[in-house]
Amino acid sequence: MIALSLAEIAEVVGGQTYDIPDPSGQVTGSVVRDSREVEPGSLFVAFVGERVDGHDFAEAVVAAGAAAVLGSRPVGVPAIVVPDVQKALGALARHVVRRLGATLVALTGSAGKTSTKDLIAQVLRHKAPTVFTPGSLNNEIGLPLTALSATEDTRFLVLEMGARGIGHIRYLTELTPPKVGLVLNVGSAHIGEFGGREQIAQAKGELVESLPSAEEGGTAVLNADDPLVRAMASRTKAKVVLFGESDEADVRAENVRLTDSGRPSFVLHTPSGCSDVTMRLYGEHHVSNALAAAAVAHELGMSAEEIATALSEAGSLSRWRMEVTERPDGVTVVNDAYNANPESMRAALRALAAMGQGRRTWAVLGKMAELGDEALAEHDAVGRLAVRLNVGKLVAVGGREASWLQLGAYNEGSWGEESVHVSDAQAAVDLLRSELRPGDVVLVKASRSVGLESVAEALLAGGTEGEVAAR
Repeated sequence: MIALSLAEIAEVVGGQTYDIPDPSGQVTGSVVRDSREVEPGSLFVAFVGERVDGHDFAEAVVAAGAAAVLGSRPVGVPAIVVPDVQKALGALARHVVRRLGATLVALTGSAGKTSTKDLIAQVLRHKAPTVFTPGSLNNEIGLPLTALSATEDTRFLVLEMGARGIGHIRYLTELTPPKVGLVLNVGSAHIGEFGGREQIAQAKGELVESLPSAEEGGTAVLNADDPLVRAMASRTKAKVVLFGESDEADVRAENVRLTDSGRPSFVLHTPSGCSDVTMRLYGEHHVSNALAAAAVAHELGMSAEEIATALSEAGSLSRWRMEVTERPDGVTVVNDAYNANPESMRAALRALAAMGQGRRTWAVLGKMAELGDEALAEHDAVGRLAVRLNVGKLVAVGGREASWLQLGAYNEGSWGEESVHVSDAQAAVDLLRSELRPGDVVLVKASRSVGLESVAEALLAGGTEGEVAAR
């Protein structure tokens, strides 16, 4: 974080200082909520959780070098005490962002947020120092912590914004007001919480409503191929830039193809020129993500050639998102188990089909959460798609939703041993270990709550009976 005195922080967050001998002393390190991440000069933020109370670590973090604790009660060491720690953290982030002068880029969408955020950050790094959301820390705690990690030399701040309901993104944009806002898509993720795609669109569109006008430099980057996203152009005063396959898109791709290894290659078209891109990531769905990143970068002054070079060099920065690893015996494991929704599940299956040309393919799939009344139909559709793509074997893992996946495959014509339903991750590992052959390609994907990353890890690490349950 940029250096701030403890007195200034207390004033910004409306807090009272306790046991601070010198209020002019500065926080010069990071702002953290995990005591293991404390470094000299840190500000430790003490949250009270269901199982752990951050205040209990106060003495330890100060002993480790923390300048003070930001908490909700005195702790016997230097502290700034506030009524609401989360609101105080947000107020501090808002203050720091205003001081920074960096260009803030925010993005949201139902699918692909984290992969696209990682691409934008890697492209913008070619131009100037860039700070971005680590992983998927995109909520009212993770977002301000990311903003507070920026330093004086940061020129671009790239923030992923998630939403669990109407008003969430509006709140995040008040903490960290963006200049550039990107909306990727409106899909089925969390449809059970929102109640419908129109409600999801209403929530995601809060991002473009927050942008400054075109005259003030605001830019809304919208997916031309998603009608609900494109309609958001009427909800903003910012300049509108479209990306996608549509002929009307300002940034688009032509001659899209997949290499033999399943990596997308295309010609990038921007208002200032064209350039060839061959990505290191796997799956055709990354073309749309790359176009979104290119549209943002172009608006921030990068040329088509610079963008294409950066996109071609970019890799995966976040765990368990199309992580491709080849074992010594030639089996390829694709760990995409961080999360799943109908759109990302279809994209992953198509990537598996492309990667597996001439090889035997396995789709180890589990529950897609938060689909509400659409759950049966969506799981059935994914099972059917696996058959249509000629996936060699579908392994549906878990309970009711997994049975729906297998039912979809069965109804599409998979009546033999092409699909199987197993009870849990250990059963999936046992099956795969007994049947995998050199050269096979295995995709592992489900919602985060299922924990199927343990299957991929077991296949790559070997291990013994019961290891997956232990994980």
